[in-house]
Amino acid sequence: MKSMLKKVLIVGSAPDAIRVAEWDTSWFSHTVVINNAWKACSSWNCWIYPEDFPSDKHPDARDLDNKQVVTAQDFVPVQNQFGGFVYAGGTMSFTAGYWALGALKPDVIAYIGCDMVYNNVEGQATHFYGTGTADPLRSDVTLQSLEAKSLRLKALASLDGCAIVNLSQQPYSRLSLPRMSRDVLESMTQPIHPQGIDLDAVRLALQAESELGYWVESGRYWEESDKFDREKLRAIDSLWLATASQPA
Repeated sequence: MKSMLKKVLIVGSAPDAIRVAEWDTSWFSHTVVINNAWKACSSWNCWIYPEDFPSDKHPDARDLDNKQVVTAQDFVPVQNQFGGFVYAGGTMSFTAGYWALGALKPDVIAYIGCDMVYNNVEGQATHFYGTGTADPLRSDVTLQSLEAKSLRLKALASLDGCAIVNLSQQPYSRLSLPRMSRDVLESMTQPIHPQGIDLDAVRLALQAESELGYWVESGRYWEESDKFDREKLRAIDSLWLATASQPA
């Protein structure tokens, strides 16, 4: 008998997100859309957004029937289970991943539209809906290395028995996750065993986080950002980057 894998789709607002409009997403247990991405994917059933997301960009209340709305009240406690926002990276692409990992308990999380690459050419769209704010590229002490934060998410997910992949077809992505096609993911019936994760390096990185002790239970780390040493967090990013190396 074929095993049934629980697969979760997370949709962001990169230009690649428009591909989802043509997909049959019924084989995903959940389709999670971030912020404006509900406009790109009519088949979504979970919408996640931060406290400062403008109310005039919310879906119509009539479109929320039988849908799960995930707010800070929901995702902050889950994020804290994985070490908190300072270490995970304070942008919704990562927050959605950790929330899905902790709350939905999937076998696979697949991202699309979360490349975190923003074209600076005037007149060219940065998001599927036009020009938007490059939130992950803002000057934020928790976002010094998007690649390190990606590898952290990948590593912690693997410890929970979950693989994370990137369905993007864009030539470049700051979301440092294994690429996979939608067709391959749909046909997959056996768990993915993550490759290229140095578990000793993961333990070192987690130990360094614990010893540094940067913790903000409310999730509003920006209110205490003066307490955080940028260089020390950069050193921890280096430890997470090292987890991508195979053990000797």
